[in-house]
Amino acid sequence: MRIDLHAHTTASDGTDTPAGLVAAAAGAGLAALAITDHDTTAGWAEAAAALPPGMRLIRGAELSCTSPDGRGGRCDVHLLGYLFDPDADAVVSAYARQRAERRERLRRIAERMAADGFPVDADTLLGSLPPDSTAGRPHLAMALVRAGVASTVDEAFARFLNDRGRYYVPSSRTPVLEAIGMVRAAGGVTVLAHAFAHRRGPTVTGSVIAELASAGLDGLEVDHPDHDDETRAKLRGLAGELGLLTTGASDYHGTNKTVYLGQESTAPEMLDAIADRASGVEVLTG
Repeated sequence: MRIDLHAHTTASDGTDTPAGLVAAAAGAGLAALAITDHDTTAGWAEAAAALPPGMRLIRGAELSCTSPDGRGGRCDVHLLGYLFDPDADAVVSAYARQRAERRERLRRIAERMAADGFPVDADTLLGSLPPDSTAGRPHLAMALVRAGVASTVDEAFARFLNDRGRYYVPSSRTPVLEAIGMVRAAGGVTVLAHAFAHRRGPTVTGSVIAELASAGLDGLEVDHPDHDDETRAKLRGLAGELGLLTTGASDYHGTNKTVYLGQESTAPEMLDAIADRASGVEVLTG
C-alpha cells in the first residue's frame, strides 16, 4: 500500500491539474494521496470530484514559513498542514496575504529580468495564472523554458532564479510557530517538510525541531527525495526521541521535477494517526 503525502498541482507550481494529479496517482497505483499546494486550498474541490473508487485523498497545503535556524540566524522552512478547516479565519487571511505577496515578488523578479532584456513580461505572466492560484518562481522558470532561454526548470533556477543571483527578491514568510498554531486551531495536523534537505539551502538544527515539537508540531517528513540515507536515519531517530510522526512523500510537481508519484511512501499507521488527530476535515475515500 503506497501513500504519498506531498504533491503539487497547477493551483501552485505543479504541472498537473488537481484532477490530473488524482488520475496520475491512480495510474501509479497509489492507495492514498495528499494534495499540498503552496499556500492555497484552491485545488481541493477539483481533486475531490475526480477521486476514483477506493482511493483516499488527504487535503492539505504546504505553508511557506521562516524559522530560527538554531545557529543564531533564520532560514526558510516549509510546513505541511493536513486536514484543517479551509474556512477558518486565520487560514483564509494567511493564504490571501501569502498569495498577494508571492504575486508581487514574482512581478518584481520578472520586471528586473525584462529590464535586462529577457523575453518575459510580468503582466502576461501573472495574467496567465488563475487568480486564486499561488504564483512563484517556477512559473517564471517555465516561461524562460518556453522562451528558449533555459532548457529545463532546474537550469533556469541554477542560472537565474536562485537565492544568490542577480534577480533574487526576498520573500515574506509566516513565522513557523504562528503557522503551527494556525493549523492546529483549524483542526489540522502539521508535519515539517524536507527538514534536512541541505542542498536546498540553510536548514534548521535538531534543537529547533525539538522546540517546534514542544509547540505542537506533529511530525517530520523523513523519506523525501532530497534526503540521503544518513539524513533519513538522523530524522527518524529525532522523531523517535520527540514522539513525532514520520512520513514519506515524493514532493511531486509534474514535469517541473524528475521525481515521480509514490517515489517515497508513508506507512499506513502514520496516515491513520494523522486522520485520528485531525478535526478540521476528514480523509475522503472515493
